[in-house]
Amino acid sequence: MTHPTPQTMGQQFGRRSWAEPWKIKMVEPLRVTTREERERALAEAGYNTFLLRSEDVYIDLLTDSGTNAMSDRQWAAIMLGDEAYAGSRNFYRLEATIQQYYGYRYVVPTHQGRGAEHLISRAAIRPGQYVPGNMYFTTTRLHQELAGGIFVDVIIDEAHDPQSLHLFKGNVDLDKLEALIRREGAQNIAYVSLAGTVNMAGGQPVSMANVRALRSLCDRYGVRIFLDATRMVENAFFIQEREEGYASRSIAEILKEFCSYTDGAWMSAKKDALVNIGGWLAVNDAELFDELRNLVVVYEGLHTYGGLAGRDMEAMAVGIEESVQDDYIRARIGQVRYLGELLTDWDIPIVQPVGGHAIFLDARRFYPHIPQREFPAQTLAAELYLDSGIRSMERGIASAGRDPKTGDHYYPKLELTRLTIPRRVYTQAHMDVVAEAVKAVYDARAQTRGLRMVYEPKYLRFFQARFERLA
Repeated sequence: MTHPTPQTMGQQFGRRSWAEPWKIKMVEPLRVTTREERERALAEAGYNTFLLRSEDVYIDLLTDSGTNAMSDRQWAAIMLGDEAYAGSRNFYRLEATIQQYYGYRYVVPTHQGRGAEHLISRAAIRPGQYVPGNMYFTTTRLHQELAGGIFVDVIIDEAHDPQSLHLFKGNVDLDKLEALIRREGAQNIAYVSLAGTVNMAGGQPVSMANVRALRSLCDRYGVRIFLDATRMVENAFFIQEREEGYASRSIAEILKEFCSYTDGAWMSAKKDALVNIGGWLAVNDAELFDELRNLVVVYEGLHTYGGLAGRDMEAMAVGIEESVQDDYIRARIGQVRYLGELLTDWDIPIVQPVGGHAIFLDARRFYPHIPQREFPAQTLAAELYLDSGIRSMERGIASAGRDPKTGDHYYPKLELTRLTIPRRVYTQAHMDVVAEAVKAVYDARAQTRGLRMVYEPKYLRFFQARFERLA
């Protein structure tokens, strides 16, 4: 029997292979469950992957939030924690690091990104004001709405098309934004909510040209721009790779320039900053900072710890330094792309181009026979877990929630299942296992039926909703 000549990872795609810029010095054993065990676990979880126990999961691609592997330098930093209630030296180290790499003047630590979203929404939105943004994110929009804001999507149309090959699908449509400002009045615009590598669009980046033009437009009308910087390092990589004039610029330089066009930012440090918990909010306006620093005491903790231990802030500062290293981010994006290339070569429908932190399976094309009201993306996440114990998450109608005026579901154009790759955690062999599992589920797609929601919490329903199979 003749076997094909083995090929390396690089040879498969006509290039030289690359390797991760780190080596492994500690491992966490994984357990492969049986199909019967997974069926029982999924039923107990109400077909919601968020409700699965982690011990029942083989490869966990639910999220990249707080699931990353910290470096030896970060673990060493843990031992330098100054747990003083007030004035921890770790806060001042974190503050200086954020000022150096992100460029903002004033820094408020928070327990995670959600805490920062809450604070900026409380401080910067008056009830009835509009908050235009480049596609919604679940927790961001909720905090804006709870503060009385009205979210308006002003992302370019290509972002809603999973097959569009536009290189910067996260861009703001400046015509849409200006039409909103003229119609409602600049005084009724709280701020522009700008996100890097737009999550709900498939991890799609914003170009430097677009944020520069956005700054010019907002300056004409006196509108502020606040940035969700959660995955801005990944966004900087795409600018370096795709945008003219940036190929020779470092990731750190690109990141700081991008932030310079905005008035402030919030960040879930559990992503780019490579820590398990933490976040921050930073602004350039002293008066706004004074209000935020006061609010953080009410909701998070004193302004020099914001709900975090000193050791967490020290590890975060080190993580920020490591995140902007060009070799690191090249390998991080490379692993995501490798999985995307396998699936693309097998004609499995995913969002194109491949984004920064995840592969987004296009559940609409995966299951064209399942109507959106029967939760095709949630169904796909359940089927993938049943096949191989791989946990993913829904980014479609369940995540979109309900229209508060009509009570009906929001019906987003994108119905996606997200395979989120934690940083520095899994090997290329794990990516091969994931790709083969997706293919197995895709090959069996014709026999798959949808789900019915049987329990729905009031807020952010996708976290805790429960489903059952349709006959």
